[in-house]
Amino acid sequence: MLAVHQTNLCKVQTRAPQKAHTVFRGVARGNYGHYQHHSQKQRMFAQQQSFSSLNIPPESQVCIETAPQGQKIKGAFVFGNVLVWLCGLLFLQSASADDDTKNQKAKQVKKSDSSPESLSNCTLPVEECVLTFAPEVPPPITRKHPVLLKVNMNTFIKELPIDTAYTYDFWSFNGQVPGPFVRARVGDVMDVNFTNQDETGMQHNIDWHCVHGPGGGAPLLTADQAETKHARFRLLRPGLFIYHCSVGPVGLHVANGMYGLMLVEPEEGLAKVDKEFYVLQSEIYSEEAPRDKGSRKLEASYTKGLAEDASYVVFNGRMGSLIEELGGHPLEANTGDKVRIFFGNAGPNYISSFHVIGGLFDKVYREGDLVSPPARYLQTTLVPAGGAALVEMDVLVPGIYTLVDHALFRLEKGATGFLEVKGPDRPDIYHSEAPPKRCENCKIHP
Repeated sequence: MLAVHQTNLCKVQTRAPQKAHTVFRGVARGNYGHYQHHSQKQRMFAQQQSFSSLNIPPESQVCIETAPQGQKIKGAFVFGNVLVWLCGLLFLQSASADDDTKNQKAKQVKKSDSSPESLSNCTLPVEECVLTFAPEVPPPITRKHPVLLKVNMNTFIKELPIDTAYTYDFWSFNGQVPGPFVRARVGDVMDVNFTNQDETGMQHNIDWHCVHGPGGGAPLLTADQAETKHARFRLLRPGLFIYHCSVGPVGLHVANGMYGLMLVEPEEGLAKVDKEFYVLQSEIYSEEAPRDKGSRKLEASYTKGLAEDASYVVFNGRMGSLIEELGGHPLEANTGDKVRIFFGNAGPNYISSFHVIGGLFDKVYREGDLVSPPARYLQTTLVPAGGAALVEMDVLVPGIYTLVDHALFRLEKGATGFLEVKGPDRPDIYHSEAPPKRCENCKIHP
């Protein structure tokens, strides 16, 4: 709405009711209309549309007077040379709008003329990616510049232990379950070579949750038997991410072992800690017993997967992977260490309630978010299927700390592991005159 700058006067005569004796003065300035009642000398303010951006001078106003019936009414409407001013204002606004439209069109043309340079022409220095298997983590990145990071991945079926009694045909990345831990830096260009060595003839690929673009890169990496696919992806955002095969049925490929973790560090890197570990939770859906007499190998059960009735819920691909008595290797640290755990949940169905018995998470970077301030001093953190979290804790007292999914019946299916902390006792923190006693049939307090 525009206000009019009035300079000439024109008198108008009319009639008004006998009791009327009011002046309305509309001030085309600021956000207010000014009402003045002559009999009471009071002022009331009513908020109107703002004209402040138009810089209307104070004298711009309309004055209407009403008087008792039978008397002449003065109406002063200010018109005149404001029309010239108004036309000039409208012209300037129109010209400005035309300029904005022209600038936008010019930018659009410029964008269409100059397409981004292809990653096939990347000239960044080349670096081979260090890949490690759980629970090991590659060393922190110290460089301050992006690189062309070469990541070599493959897949093939490998029979591995599922517990102390049975084995299972896992569909592996690089021969292990979970797949290797990949560590990169934001701004890196990931140069992926993926070879399908699965002799059954199944297609496989990799969906990287850190990749911008359709399928997380999976359509570019879908490989038939004995085929190698190559693709490049610029890593635009920092975080801790899951990767997995996404060939259908996706749940079956994930449940059979095709998953891993990838860390994309922020430009400034991560704060220094004493120990870093890679732990990934997943579910296995198998038949209750081997099909062949004398065999130790369990077969996959698609029916149980559909019903979300997991046979096993495990850390790092098998029951007891972090427990020595079950053939695994516990995590190890010393008193006073600051421990960082890169924790992922491959699913494919369950949400994890990750908890370390005997410790508090001093910092929790929820859902792999490395940019927002961390949550502090949490006891348990939720990690969704297909998600991850980075947790840090100070271990002050020697002994065994137990990693669990706090949906506690999953302990019976394998969701437990140990962190063994060595060092001098801390009676100032943890003390009793009696020695510790282990409870019967205990899986969490060795």
